[in-house]
Amino acid sequence: MDNEFVKKPEPEVVKEKPRKATKKKATAERGKTSRALTQILNGDFLTKEFVLNNLNFIFFLIFLLLLIVGKGYYGKQLSKDVETTQKELDEVMAEYVEAKAKLEEDTRRQVLVEKLESRGLKETVNPTKVIRIKEKKQR
Repeated sequence: MDNEFVKKPEPEVVKEKPRKATKKKATAERGKTSRALTQILNGDFLTKEFVLNNLNFIFFLIFLLLLIVGKGYYGKQLSKDVETTQKELDEVMAEYVEAKAKLEEDTRRQVLVEKLESRGLKETVNPTKVIRIKEKKQR
């Protein structure tokens, strides 16, 4: 077995294109976009075969756009409902606090004593006694 040096083929060198060709390509693309824009503004693109073949997809896109708009309106309506419900809740809480304060004022000890005097009930002078029963521990 001989170890011989095998010469590998050299990779091909890619030559750069002259810049003039790229400028022509850029101007051609601008011409295409301007033609496409004029076709859209004129409505000529609607008669093309591409649009006619993809009508189902176009209708699907229109449906999705309508859903997006509807979702926006639904979100606004929900936020409006939340605001009105929060206002109602605040009003009810204010009424609750007011009623609770009135109840506490009406059920004070002194007020109850005055109201019950007309019925012959008097406040006790003797303090209340607590009766405690000691339970025996069972063993």
